[in-house]
Amino acid sequence: MNIAVISDIHGNAEALQSTLEMLVQHEVGAVYCLGDVVGYGASPNECVDLLRARNVRTIAGNHDKAVLGEIPVEDFSVVAQEAVRWTQGVITGPTREFLASLPMSFIAHQAQFVHSSPDTPEAFRYLLSIGHALESFPAMTEHLCFVGHTHRPAVFCEDGSTGTVSGTVRSIINVGSVGQPRDGDPRSCCVLFDTEKRTVRYLRTEYDVAAAQRRILEAGLPPKLAVRLESGI
Repeated sequence: MNIAVISDIHGNAEALQSTLEMLVQHEVGAVYCLGDVVGYGASPNECVDLLRARNVRTIAGNHDKAVLGEIPVEDFSVVAQEAVRWTQGVITGPTREFLASLPMSFIAHQAQFVHSSPDTPEAFRYLLSIGHALESFPAMTEHLCFVGHTHRPAVFCEDGSTGTVSGTVRSIINVGSVGQPRDGDPRSCCVLFDTEKRTVRYLRTEYDVAAAQRRILEAGLPPKLAVRLESGI
């Protein structure tokens, strides 16, 4: 069975809608979301509604927690802090309830799913290199672990190799970002996970960037949040 794993939507309904439509073509058995449903973008309620309508199993990200006031935002960038405050003022009761219900991680199909890292999920640590990832492997209980948080697709293996999931050693797969890619490619990014063959494949899809930008600017959010969508940084 194919499972789609998405992450870091960040209030970008245009990107999420295009991604979900693309996934229909791949006949996925389920869609899992690794958190940061809100923050940065101007459509937090719409994104939650889309996830609910598709029955997407979702975990909490640091921006979701920040919007709920459950973690401090002092370490966030200035524009991220502004986006958190804006989001706090516009989310509906059902959206807040959805975010509050999200777990920090789960296990399914003999794989772990977490927003940041399997060792300290609540610390929201960034796995930006194989060195960072190697610190996390001792905490893994499954052969594969899917993460988001950095907005950059990557595969890290316990033997120090990168780029390709290994069938013999444990691997951490960063699925990239749907709504805020930061690897120089503005297209939405996610992963297709074959639960039987134990393989992963990255999928990218274009979306209406201009529409997402207009929503950000019309909402009065920092213009930088709109501009960066064009280049995926």
